[in-house]
Amino acid sequence: MPELPEVETTRLGLAPELEGRAIASVVLRRPDLRWPIPGEIAALLPGQRILGLRRRAKYLLLDLEPGSALLHLGMTGSLRVLDRSLPAGPHDHVDLVLDSGQVVRFTDPRRFGCLLWQPAGALHPLLANLGPEPLGPDFHGDYLFRASRDRRASVKTMIMDQSVVVGVGNIYAAESLFQAGIAPARAAGTVSRPRYDRLAQAVKGILAHAIQCGGTTFRDFTRPDGRPGYFEQELFVYGREGELCLTCGSLLRGSRLGNRSTVWCSHCQR
Repeated sequence: MPELPEVETTRLGLAPELEGRAIASVVLRRPDLRWPIPGEIAALLPGQRILGLRRRAKYLLLDLEPGSALLHLGMTGSLRVLDRSLPAGPHDHVDLVLDSGQVVRFTDPRRFGCLLWQPAGALHPLLANLGPEPLGPDFHGDYLFRASRDRRASVKTMIMDQSVVVGVGNIYAAESLFQAGIAPARAAGTVSRPRYDRLAQAVKGILAHAIQCGGTTFRDFTRPDGRPGYFEQELFVYGREGELCLTCGSLLRGSRLGNRSTVWCSHCQR
């Protein structure tokens, strides 16, 4: 599933092509994705100028005067700006036709993504209970330490909780915990404040670097220009169970934690 760096990479690639352009028409090739596409999408978007494209957690918000189109890429979704003459494929479900003659095409083979509507001045329920952005000023070691008190769940489970901090999915949680030297199964409430300082800095640094690399590509994610992300080439633990630790040479261990695969180094992480 695309995580925060992949979604931010998509935003960075699309924003220069979209912002300031007007939407000439909307083509819906099916009435739903994960959920029904609201009638406001076809009724309100045509004729509107795109004021901005922003990200909240793993959602993209296309801001217009009446409100915002809320998009999520799901597991296999992608957004591309293409020439209008390019024929749609079987999984190309939505086109936003721009006044430039290009289209923003939403492709989603498994249809786990969504296209929803948030009226101006309102907050969509999907965004209502989210934690701070990991790259923002409200996310730091003191915040994590306070959030972790009396938590018996693992530290990895905590930082993947979207009500604690948004956008830290399995890949980046594993890599951040390795860089901070914290075992993923350790109870969140037993981690000290200095170690949470290291973890917060690791999360920020790894996510920022992953964005610079264009995200991580395993199967489905590509940038809006069709190129893959390259952060996969720099992974220290994720997906490397049974291989040697690149830092100390120990055998990397793997297990299931919170129904997600977890890989760590028992020598480097305590």
